[in-house]
Amino acid sequence: MNKRNGWSVLADIITVILSLIWVAPLFFALLISIRPTSDPLGTGNIFFGRTITLENYQRALELAPWQWHYLTSILVVVGVLVVQLITITMAGYAFARMKFWGRNALLFILLIQLMIPSGVLVVQNLNIMRQINLFDTRWALMMPYWGSVFGVLLMRQTFREIPPELEEAARIDGANLFQILRFVYIPLSIPTYVAFALVSVSARWNEFLWPAMVTRTAESRPVTTGLSQLFSATEAGTNYGQLMAGTILVVAPLVVLFIFFQRRFIESFASSGLK
Repeated sequence: MNKRNGWSVLADIITVILSLIWVAPLFFALLISIRPTSDPLGTGNIFFGRTITLENYQRALELAPWQWHYLTSILVVVGVLVVQLITITMAGYAFARMKFWGRNALLFILLIQLMIPSGVLVVQNLNIMRQINLFDTRWALMMPYWGSVFGVLLMRQTFREIPPELEEAARIDGANLFQILRFVYIPLSIPTYVAFALVSVSARWNEFLWPAMVTRTAESRPVTTGLSQLFSATEAGTNYGQLMAGTILVVAPLVVLFIFFQRRFIESFASSGLK
């Protein structure tokens, strides 16, 4: 018992240290964002200024049209997630329960595609958006992510763990495919859907490379690209206080979301088997 308690204490200490390392950049950004512009980082206390001020936030809000950036990010996140939930459900069921020619080959292709970095396909996707006249639109931000290989594989594994007898009983009662998905598979897979939604929302909210390449106007750009307008805000160079204020404005919605739903987040990841 003493040995087990000792290992538990060590695990707690390691967890606390890793948590502090993870939160340190965010905490440092918060301190810089409330530091007066007249207090350079190279002088005085590197962590705290002479006073606390919100001038950096006021200036950051003036330099970028955040109302458009937030609206675009919300529309993109919701639009991508809704379509992804439909596509991964259909494809996940097909790979888990249906038998068709070439199923294993298609699954192997999906696994290969999962290993390809998304940045490799940026140029090809950009050319497609130009050819179909969707450049600099919110549709261009959403379309490349409507399919998710990770989500398909995740739902395939989840559906395979559901007893097939439940589907057979539903078919005997006269249920069609969509009714089976709605009343059998989807309700039993809610934790997996929630876990996937968390991954999808955080990934699309933090996306920068693709929006920076495919959009030009402020109305079509998400919050991450709004930070680029804060780099050359002054003639002397980047104002790090304003830049950190903009960073806090970008990450704050996800942090608040996690704080309010952290218990549900953890339960969903644990129930879905994600490591």
